[in-house]
Amino acid sequence: MLIDTPTDRPDTTTATAAPARRRHDDAPARRRHDDAPETAALFTRLAALEDGPERDAVRGELVTAWLPMAHRIAGRFRDRGESVEDLRQVAALGLVKAIDRFDPARGAFESYAVPTITGEVKRHFRDRMWALRVPRRVQELRNKVRVARRELTQNPGSPEPSVADIAAHTGLTDEEVSAGMEALESFSTLSLDAELSSDDDGYSLADTLGASDSSYDVVVDRESAKAGLRRLPERERAILYMRFFEDMTQSRIADRLGISQMHVSRLISRSCARIRAEAMEERRPRGGHTPSV
Repeated sequence: MLIDTPTDRPDTTTATAAPARRRHDDAPARRRHDDAPETAALFTRLAALEDGPERDAVRGELVTAWLPMAHRIAGRFRDRGESVEDLRQVAALGLVKAIDRFDPARGAFESYAVPTITGEVKRHFRDRMWALRVPRRVQELRNKVRVARRELTQNPGSPEPSVADIAAHTGLTDEEVSAGMEALESFSTLSLDAELSSDDDGYSLADTLGASDSSYDVVVDRESAKAGLRRLPERERAILYMRFFEDMTQSRIADRLGISQMHVSRLISRSCARIRAEAMEERRPRGGHTPSV
């Protein structure tokens, strides 16, 4: 009986394996995660199905299969003020959107799903995590400044970077860096009842706010009345000056001018009404009516 040995025939296994290995080494390696299952057949089947229970079942299989990847992406955003469970819910929503929009003929699902899910999580932070609505441009400046500060201080003993340092590192202007730094401190709001001091005589933020000053109203009223006062006859201006600036009674004003106290009263009332009417006329919007109070 004849037995094949390595010297009896060429080693075809070795000969065919070597070229295959060379082709694999020449091709760019694409890193594949452990949580990236083989679901090409399911996606092809999903694309061919009409809406209904069968399609919903296949869609559910795909969500279950790719959910670990969505959770991995959510984990990248931990320790940013949001619970991991909430981040996973947002990532799962992004996964469902990716499955619904994916076209199997356009490549691998993972390449499409990763940016879709990541964008959904980032959008969650942008739209839901800020206590106040901040323009997207300012949020992007905040992120650039935050990354730049981390990169510039990653070496031990590195000083806190200045606005100019961050501007040079990011290519932003000083004004943009300042806006981004302000946004870093504006991610959350502070209650007016928050204690600002731990001393026995501690005070809250509300205690530092100023109160309304009625003196401003007096200034506005005086400026509004100036023009009307200038247009009054000289005697009526004198009567108002004696009554409101020298604090004279109507009887004393009448004695000084040689007229009756009743006449003084009528002149004061008429002069005040005229000044008030002219002031209100100046405040009235052009072409409109005086707003009701």
